[in-house]
Amino acid sequence: MLSPDQKWWMQSWCFVRRLRDAGVSEEQAEAFSEAFQEIQDVQLKELATKGDLRELKSELKSDMRELETRITGQLILIKWMLAMVIAATVLPALKS
Repeated sequence: MLSPDQKWWMQSWCFVRRLRDAGVSEEQAEAFSEAFQEIQDVQLKELATKGDLRELKSELKSDMRELETRITGQLILIKWMLAMVIAATVLPALKS
């Protein structure tokens, strides 16, 4: 199995060879290869790994559980408040 450096060298060499075979000078082919590698390195640094996604998923699940707990508590409070309003409205009507 090739190391990352060996893979990079092999890809770079193949890229330069293909450009040379297409009529590009070796100097230009090497410059294209280096520029392409720099662009690829920048793009790879911006990619999310599976670990990053798992961590984000865990954080989102935690946030959702917290929100669910808060909403449930607020709904219970609203139910009690509504029951009090109904009782305050209906009980005096029943006494009369």
